[in-house]
Amino acid sequence: PRELIGALPGVTLTEMPRHGNLSFCCGAGGARMWMEEKLGTRINGNRTEEAVATGADQIAVACPFCRVMLSDALTSQQAAGSAPESVEVVDVAQMLLAAVRRGTPA
Repeated sequence: PRELIGALPGVTLTEMPRHGNLSFCCGAGGARMWMEEKLGTRINGNRTEEAVATGADQIAVACPFCRVMLSDALTSQQAAGSAPESVEVVDVAQMLLAAVRRGTPA
């Protein structure tokens, strides 16, 4: 997915501090999607805070569970005023489709 995003004209790929081998789950893995955190910050909130802190206006995901988890956290953060309303979570496939519809070669 990173290579595809990087090939899109007008798109700058910005990595979160913890990415690649240092990354961790969005919080949905192992059926944790349906569990409530008892202590601390929800994992999806932590990951979304990291993504928003990069200054990116789109958080790209390639997994439907990541999309749900990060969208949920982003909506909460936007409602609390800690994330800009302009930020959105998008699937890499949506980004590619938008480029095709614009007639922009990917």
